[in-house]
Amino acid sequence: MSSGTTLGARGRAAPPGSGTLAAETDPQVARIARTPEFQQLVHERTRFGWILTILMLVVYFGFIGLIAFDKALLAVKVGGTASLGLFMGVFVILFAFALTGVYVARANTRFDALSDALKRSVGR
Repeated sequence: MSSGTTLGARGRAAPPGSGTLAAETDPQVARIARTPEFQQLVHERTRFGWILTILMLVVYFGFIGLIAFDKALLAVKVGGTASLGLFMGVFVILFAFALTGVYVARANTRFDALSDALKRSVGR
């Protein structure tokens, strides 16, 4: 049985989340969660994730909005038989891949550095 598992009324392992918070919280986890390094890591990852999410939503819903409200613009022929809408749709997909690359680059540099600082501060 893992250290985070609580026992139910009949001595069986209770599912995570079914016990009280105090019974489930490991003191070491609570200590790590209070460190400034951990709080900075969580803050930066959350903020960066929201920024990328908002960028993707603007591009995606902008494209959907064009489909809904300006079909004539998307029907403009570009480079022979392809339409502007086709190129914009491909752009939305490539933009999602680019944002994934941006996140991976940030995770491999800044977030890994913050994780290493956290490990050093808690003695691992």
